[in-house]
Amino acid sequence: MKHWPPIHPKTPETGRLIGYARVSTEGQRLDLQLDALNGAGCQSIFEDHGVSGAIGARPGLDAALEALNAGDTLVVYKLDRLGRSVLHLADLITRLEKESIQFCSLTEGIDTTSAGGRLVFHIFAGVAEFGRDLIRENTLEGLRAARERGSRIGRPPVLSEEDILEAHRFVQQLGKTRAETAKKFGVSESTLRRGLARLFGSLKAPLTDA
Repeated sequence: MKHWPPIHPKTPETGRLIGYARVSTEGQRLDLQLDALNGAGCQSIFEDHGVSGAIGARPGLDAALEALNAGDTLVVYKLDRLGRSVLHLADLITRLEKESIQFCSLTEGIDTTSAGGRLVFHIFAGVAEFGRDLIRENTLEGLRAARERGSRIGRPPVLSEEDILEAHRFVQQLGKTRAETAKKFGVSESTLRRGLARLFGSLKAPLTDA
């Protein structure tokens, strides 16, 4: 079995190593991921077993994010164990940076506690912004095409596309709950839910609290 060397040692002053492992189906096992995370020196490991990365609610990941404090490091076996889409992954890693939490992916050799690894935070922040720009452009292009075909657009929604993109950022990058985000934009939670589903349906937008 491959030996996973410990990440840069953590002390009470510099924080803890918190692991997260996930498999998509009940028939899969977490053994490989757990061995790697334990070998890397994780003090606590949170799990999602039989939970697809495509669904909004992942109790184990939610618990891991709740447990992390500034100075801690979130450790995963592979990047795809953490994010359910490229945008979701980029948002989560950007959120970690905002909360002064480090990130490590063992398989890809990403470790933001190192000088070179810190570049990862900036790359993923750029990916998150690029993803929202693409959604914004595609939405506007779709509306323009509909108008040219003579389709009736209907009454403008309560939340504009810009509002929804910003609300999505609030939930994913800032870790705000659905209730907090709805209050920020002066709408009900159900209105926020419908807006996120309308714009992010194909990305499985978060429809539960972060």
